[in-house]
Amino acid sequence: MSSLPEQPISPLDGRYREAVSELGEHLSEAGLNRARVRVEVEWLLYLTDHELFGSRRLDLEQTRKLRELVSDFGQTEIDELARLEATTRHDVKAVEYLVRGKLAELGLSSVAELTHFACTSEDINNLSYALTIGAAVRDVWLPKLHSVITALRKWALTHRSDAMLAHTHGQPATPTTVGKEFAVFVRRLERIAAQVEATEYLGKFSGATGTFAAHVAADPGQDWPEISREFVLSLGLDWNPLTTQIEPHDWQAELYSRISHANRVLHNLCTDIWTYVSMGYFTQIPQAGATGSSTMPHKINPIRFENAEANFELSSALLDSLASTLVTSRLQRDLTDSTTQRNVGVAIGHSLLALDNVARGLGEIAVDTARLDADLDANWEILGEAIQTVIRAEVTAGRSSIADPYAMLKELTRGKRVGQKELVAFIDGLDIGTDAKKRLRELTPNTYVGLASELVDYLKG
Repeated sequence: MSSLPEQPISPLDGRYREAVSELGEHLSEAGLNRARVRVEVEWLLYLTDHELFGSRRLDLEQTRKLRELVSDFGQTEIDELARLEATTRHDVKAVEYLVRGKLAELGLSSVAELTHFACTSEDINNLSYALTIGAAVRDVWLPKLHSVITALRKWALTHRSDAMLAHTHGQPATPTTVGKEFAVFVRRLERIAAQVEATEYLGKFSGATGTFAAHVAADPGQDWPEISREFVLSLGLDWNPLTTQIEPHDWQAELYSRISHANRVLHNLCTDIWTYVSMGYFTQIPQAGATGSSTMPHKINPIRFENAEANFELSSALLDSLASTLVTSRLQRDLTDSTTQRNVGVAIGHSLLALDNVARGLGEIAVDTARLDADLDANWEILGEAIQTVIRAEVTAGRSSIADPYAMLKELTRGKRVGQKELVAFIDGLDIGTDAKKRLRELTPNTYVGLASELVDYLKG
């Protein structure tokens, strides 16, 4: 058997690459290395800007040229880092040597020893991960989530008055509206999105065991915690003053739990939509050229929602593992987090792919109002709740002497199909006030939706 050309192992880098490629800008090895270079460069510039250890502030041109190592980071730098790491066998040390090489090019070898000054690798890594994960969530994942929320909001508003038979425990129940049910998901997702947006991206910059020991040895007169705080904040991150060698990753656990929560809410949405499609409440819009089955020409499968279900499950499984693993490190440091964090892009990538499928799927379905109306009209017995509730109110008000209205309606409707004619006859024979009787006679399954339409107004915006 001949060997295949080199192929991606992950479907995210193969079949689904187009849907998730934006994440590669941040959560790839190259994206991480670019962030590492940024942290190294900015730390060196911080030290020289403050003229520590007799250094001098770099001029504007030197500063610009040094920062170009970040802004112009590309294949040349990727290849050079691979070459350096082949010798160093250490990814962060390779980044340090890359920056030192740039200093030599600029004639700045006099400050070369300030590269990676007093840093442990995790000082660079934790800030780099915070930068890349924050950018990926804010610039890629959250916008996709908001696009889905926007689409769901449109469904809620457009179909706010489309009455639909509800199903509790899989059985016909008090009607709702299509729009109100979508509004529920909008509300759930908006809360989670706000929590994700409020994430603290914490960073530490305090040396080998979080004690500033090397810093103090080099210059005991400096306020190193304040310097650390200023530097971390300058990168747009939040400062954590109390750490071991590593930043404890609690913020990551919180973030991944929230994204996983969003996944599960959206998974619930997908299973509901799939069920509504199977019931005929929603129809699928044929897509030109698409095939639903290799043998059954009539088939249109809800593949977008099925694909999303599977990828939400994969994403949550990985995110849950990340959240539980990253918060534990033996004593002051072990490397379990190092290999674990390399899978953050995979975890968020499966969620992004699922979101893309949900967004596409929502544009490929429509509400079948005729089917909704037919199902409502076939289930008049659901008005038993309304009738027994009205009777109880009438009894309390002294306008009826009926004993145990609930039992009366249970006997009439439980496990039975009761039509409009039978219910109207039953209502006509009730010992209740004229106004109450009139309201019940006019009630239909299609109008028994309470304030469902008005509840949609509780959505923000």
